[in-house]
Amino acid sequence: MILTRHDILHRLQKGELSFSPNLDDYQNQPHAVDLRLGTTFYIPKIWKLTDKGREVLNVDLTQSAGDNYEQIELKPGQFFELAPGESVIASTLEKVALNAPDLMGVLYPRSSVNRRGLSVDMTGIVDAHYSGHLMIPILNKTQSQVIRIYPGERICQIVFQLLTQGLESTDALRHGKIEAKYNNAGAEELSSKQDAESEVSAIRAGDFSALKKYPYGGDA
Repeated sequence: MILTRHDILHRLQKGELSFSPNLDDYQNQPHAVDLRLGTTFYIPKIWKLTDKGREVLNVDLTQSAGDNYEQIELKPGQFFELAPGESVIASTLEKVALNAPDLMGVLYPRSSVNRRGLSVDMTGIVDAHYSGHLMIPILNKTQSQVIRIYPGERICQIVFQLLTQGLESTDALRHGKIEAKYNNAGAEELSSKQDAESEVSAIRAGDFSALKKYPYGGDA
């Protein structure tokens, strides 16, 4: 079941859902809430200087990607220009808190943003009991246009859905064998974090049997 604007308002009034800073009426949609672009941006680095020399960065999904980005903070009133084909990560302006055991969110792009030549690549899940800023991956899909975006503009939308069963916080924030990596993340803490070392080691070694020795529904 998807919540309408009336259900969302009711949840806000009960404190089961909150935004900081508070929502404004421009963000009010029939069955969603538009989220605004924040001031924190992550720009992918191309190379790094090591004791071996200038090395081109290799992105390894089994490692944390925090060092692969340059983080910049804009001031209100400044803009961010994306070069053709450039991809960045940004934070939402709002910190979102889902305080009800039966409520989750799903992130979607806004069609008006896509029409500008931008791709906001997300259909991300916001877990029940999640609290923190949200990560927005943004890509300039054009081949020749520089696209300017402004902190504060509405960049994506969140749709709220009801769970068939309420979850306690400890259950909702347990992802597989580890706790949720990004809960309570601030705008400056949204870069990639590594999964559990036991899983990463098995993936690197190609040891699928080590992964499958933890059957779903077995001991945590």
